[in-house]
Amino acid sequence: MTVTSLVASDLDRTLIYSTAALGLTMPDAVAPRLLCVETYQHKPLSYMTETAAGLLTELPRHCVFVPTTTRTREQYHRIRLPGPPPAYAICANGGHLLVDGVSDPDWRRTVDARLADECAPLQEVRAHLLAVADPAWLLKERVAEDLFAYLVVERALLPDGWMKELAAWAAPRGWAVSLQGRKVYAVPQPLTKSAAVREVARRAGADRVLAAGDSLLDADLLLAADRGWRPGHGELAETGWTAGHVDALETCGVLAGEEILRLFSSAVRPSPA
Repeated sequence: MTVTSLVASDLDRTLIYSTAALGLTMPDAVAPRLLCVETYQHKPLSYMTETAAGLLTELPRHCVFVPTTTRTREQYHRIRLPGPPPAYAICANGGHLLVDGVSDPDWRRTVDARLADECAPLQEVRAHLLAVADPAWLLKERVAEDLFAYLVVERALLPDGWMKELAAWAAPRGWAVSLQGRKVYAVPQPLTKSAAVREVARRAGADRVLAAGDSLLDADLLLAADRGWRPGHGELAETGWTAGHVDALETCGVLAGEEILRLFSSAVRPSPA
């Protein structure tokens, strides 16, 4: 019996890496060759190793590959991943399900209806974020796709206990908060990557889901998968997050992306006769 696998992978610091996140700690002479996969404001922004690019080009031959990101659609469309364009992609942490690059309106209506029923309005949460943020450490404030909000902060200057107080305010209103790098995210609790992946799996007729991710916003995706991997860096690694079916890798930086693609490839390739 043939098993149809769906591979749902986070992108930033899981499959693709900015210059600051590459983690090239080896001698220069043996550093991996890199392929630029994203340009922003006329400058290269994100990379993967050439070996990883080859693995990703081959992967969709054996599975349904679904990029699964918190990025907005505009940010996602800047990326040029190797291989055929994915038939499905998930943006805005599950708020948009792209089919052949276009947001599915039925899915967005479903998301909007659930958020309206279960969560305080975005405007209320955004106003609170701005009210409790200190200009001494607040760098930027943004709203993503009219779905969630985030702050860009000087992390070292965040007061002790500030995130805990924010989480205590947000939870009764149906929102979750997390600190990832320099960004403080406020995301509606029902807005999850896993919900969108379940919908893609239903449409694609997938029998099992494999997943990878590095951040706290990837935890629900990994928990919902049949098998998952997380790299040796990122918020999940820093907090010691684990689950029985999720392998915690030791590899960090861009080489972790290469290892994750090797593991995906091994898991979805048919066994030799």
